[in-house]
Amino acid sequence: MNHFYIDEPTVISFSGGRTSAFMLYKVLEANNGLPKDAHVCFANTGKEDEATLQFVHDCGKNWSCPIVWLEYSDSTTKFQIVNFETASRTGKPFDCLTTKRKYLPNPIARFCTSELKILSIDRYMKSLGHDEYETMVGIRADEPRRAAKMKDGKLIPLFHAGITQSDVQSFWASNTFDLGLDFRDGVTPLGNCDLCFLKGPNQIMSLIANKPSRAVWWAEQETKINGTFRNDRPTYSQMMNFAHQQTDMFDNSQSISCFCGD
Repeated sequence: MNHFYIDEPTVISFSGGRTSAFMLYKVLEANNGLPKDAHVCFANTGKEDEATLQFVHDCGKNWSCPIVWLEYSDSTTKFQIVNFETASRTGKPFDCLTTKRKYLPNPIARFCTSELKILSIDRYMKSLGHDEYETMVGIRADEPRRAAKMKDGKLIPLFHAGITQSDVQSFWASNTFDLGLDFRDGVTPLGNCDLCFLKGPNQIMSLIANKPSRAVWWAEQETKINGTFRNDRPTYSQMMNFAHQQTDMFDNSQSISCFCGD
């Protein structure tokens, strides 16, 4: 059985990471290109690293594959189609959402994931007349806990094909292009939103220490809403101040996985 073969309306959720890009490659390989009823969607929050946007662009260009770039908006459709050149680099979609909600997402209420990504893709698919469709998500065989959380209608071909992180990294090591973000300790620290509140605190502190300006947008959000993304750790403004003084203010807390994926 070829787990990557598509014969019904399907959205391929492309997070902008190496794993989901490898899944896309396998789909194109299995179907001799992108099937008619398949749609590759990348939902941009405006807080992805520039290297992620370049990688999504490179995948589409090198593999001659149309990729739909989506962003949440406050329009009547609640989404808009953008491209590599017009995609937000300043967090506009995310800011638009928090302004509307008047509070910040957190580990319990992850409405940023649902609104900026899942629902933006769903609204786009329904605008094409696909009220029912499958969603293909990049979850590997070495991610059983994430796989167990997938609901009906979610396809996880990498998991069922036995593809692991090692397989993904081997593919990109021998490919003609790659994501321009470091992979270390089993993760891509700058993957997805740069300082996502689901990332481990030590990881966030390290990223801020490396580039303090990364914390500015997040700190401004907390000031604007007069709240915090998490109440179990310092604010982004405090972490920005701490970053140049110390990096061991937290224990080895782990990141929390979310839909965004790798």
